[in-house]
Amino acid sequence: MPEPVLQQAAAEMLDWHGSGMSVMEMSHRGKEFISIYEQAEADLRELLAVPAHFKILFMQGGGLAENAIVPLNLSRGGAVDFVLTGSWSQKSLKEAEKYGQAHVAASAQSEGFTHLPAPGTWQIGRNTQYVHICGNETIHGVEFHELPDLKTLGSDAPLVVDFSSHVASRAVDWSRVGLAFGGAQKNLGPAGLTLVIVREDLIGHALAHCPSAFNYQLVADNQSMYNTPPTYSIYIAGLVFQWLKQQGGIAAMEARNIAKAQLLYDFLDSSSFYVNKVAKNCRSRMNIPFFLRDESRNEAFLAGAKAANLLQLKGHKSVGGMRASLYNAMPLEGVQALVAYLREFEKTQA
Repeated sequence: MPEPVLQQAAAEMLDWHGSGMSVMEMSHRGKEFISIYEQAEADLRELLAVPAHFKILFMQGGGLAENAIVPLNLSRGGAVDFVLTGSWSQKSLKEAEKYGQAHVAASAQSEGFTHLPAPGTWQIGRNTQYVHICGNETIHGVEFHELPDLKTLGSDAPLVVDFSSHVASRAVDWSRVGLAFGGAQKNLGPAGLTLVIVREDLIGHALAHCPSAFNYQLVADNQSMYNTPPTYSIYIAGLVFQWLKQQGGIAAMEARNIAKAQLLYDFLDSSSFYVNKVAKNCRSRMNIPFFLRDESRNEAFLAGAKAANLLQLKGHKSVGGMRASLYNAMPLEGVQALVAYLREFEKTQA
């Protein structure tokens, strides 16, 4: 979270703009919160350049819930395709199998999810209702730096993108997207808020057994207030949107993110002590996994990192190693401090 956002939230905790209430205490239908919601939606639409024919929905359940909610709304009981690029797209496939015919159009599993399958190799079904990708795999550290254009692959199916971990880190080509969803807790705010941006023509086709609160049409018709929304999370996200605008918007954040990631990747590539296994053309800017070539030194590495106030560097248990997450709020100085520690630890272990 950006520090200025936390400071503003702290200052407004007991009394939001002279209302005599904390945002936590407001009715979601009161004029005070409605103004917060409307400003947040407008700022997000501006930041991400969301076209007018897309609906912005503020929902709950996180990205995991959307793995069920998307097929409940978009599958129409037919087939859907998945491109497997890591743990999260695997979870999406497994969940969608409960609600219809989920097929694997392409997979990088046999290569350990260290690259992205070339779009030209994808086997997209002729009657598929949508094609699902995870834009950035946080565990394996691969990212689509350019969204695929399904039309060039001979498919009119909408592209569904899980952009939980890279939303607002770069621009989105909405001409290639039918729906994008993501939990807010990486780049947009605290846990509890889920963002769904969906093309209008794709809503209104929910399966009969789709829960009402998850029916995109009902959510859209009720301005994301069919049920009580995550009000405080929306408020904090709105502050983050304002902070992003103050930083120069998405283009400025993308330039920063490229610089941060390049600094770390350049050091890892120059070192014989550490290794990153991801193909260079799809390395994530948000999540950078790396390994010590001598993994017997892992515990000493993590202990030294903690002493240097470099935290949460242990890699996911399913892959091991280390992982540095460089989300929007991470300043360049944080990456510089990490590189300095990596260099010093290598030197002391030589």
